[in-house]
Amino acid sequence: MKSMDKCKKPAIVLIALASQLGLCVARRRTLWMQALVAALVLIPAAAALAAAKCNQSIADLYDHKSPAVVLITALTINPYRLEDHVQLVTGSGFIIDAQGLVMTNSHVVFGAQAVIVTLDDGTELPAKLLGADPIFDLAILQIPKPDQGKLPVLVFGDSDSVRPGDGVVAIGNPLGLDQTITSGIVSGLNRILPDRPRMLTRPMIQTDAAINPGNSGGPLLNRCGEVIGVTTEILGDAQNIGFAIPSTLARSVVAPLVKDGRLIRPWFGVDGSLIDARLRKIFTLPLTDGFLVEAIEPDSPASVAGIVGGSLPVKVGPRSLILGGDVIVAINGIALKDDDSLQRALDTIHIGARTRLKVFRNGKTFTTEIAITERPLQPGDVPESPQSFTSPQSQGKSNDKTH
Repeated sequence: MKSMDKCKKPAIVLIALASQLGLCVARRRTLWMQALVAALVLIPAAAALAAAKCNQSIADLYDHKSPAVVLITALTINPYRLEDHVQLVTGSGFIIDAQGLVMTNSHVVFGAQAVIVTLDDGTELPAKLLGADPIFDLAILQIPKPDQGKLPVLVFGDSDSVRPGDGVVAIGNPLGLDQTITSGIVSGLNRILPDRPRMLTRPMIQTDAAINPGNSGGPLLNRCGEVIGVTTEILGDAQNIGFAIPSTLARSVVAPLVKDGRLIRPWFGVDGSLIDARLRKIFTLPLTDGFLVEAIEPDSPASVAGIVGGSLPVKVGPRSLILGGDVIVAINGIALKDDDSLQRALDTIHIGARTRLKVFRNGKTFTTEIAITERPLQPGDVPESPQSFTSPQSQGKSNDKTH
């Protein structure tokens, strides 16, 4: 009997443990189901809240966001001109930090002798140019903090998530008409504007929201009220084709512009076009895939290393080329076959380092190295008036320009 009792006790204990385990599992299952139901209830509510936030009416966007948009007036003096050596340039900008940082376009304020920022309430404040980059056309200003209250600010959104067809609004000061809002959609992405060095270009956002001279430096907002671009340029011979610098790029330059006053970038010193299989089929010439060198910047590392530019201008449909120069086949071992590989190769170039080039010239391939230095400001980096606007009635009567 004792032996039977010994056998029963473990059985009773096992039954009790199984019962408790079953209760624990049941409780956990119940809690899990309750959490799932709560999540299913909250997710639509959160989604609805986010959707409501990102579908504000244009009027609400204007009320909430326009106070952070400013009018910028820059006084520029060109001592090398005999006439019209004093110019008054107006543009737009927006406050990005409660400490008084303002973002705008470089071409609005670069080289200005004095800059005035006018707030939404009409307050005029002197501004200090902390840094500017004419290549990316971005600049950071500093204005004084108010004695009372806080400055309204705009936040950057994610321009990488923008899709063609997304609704956008632009707020700025076109032709000096302060605090003007226009709406439209994202018309296209990854637009490469002409007349820019290929090695320095970055894709732009295209929009049909009305952008006019004076909007330069203002924000392009999504329907959440976030800055997804900085309006910068228009095509003068077209309608409703404007361009904005993506917010991911704009946000990335804030810290270096504030810290260094400029963007420090390595200097290669070549400009040209990518050669692909399609272009090789057009020409019965010994071309190879790679980067066709069309022009060499004087005194650049490429010039010192003996890289040769082109001498024969040709036009293939809408595409213009200068043939006869070297073809850079690879940079630091990365073959140049498309835009992505070119960008990856350029990202390996650093100031103070030596860069290995594989070069195709006169039917032969050879390898050389160049020493990379910091790129200086070039004459073509600062167009005299990239977006100047003069009405027929004002020609010869005013030195004011709107950007």
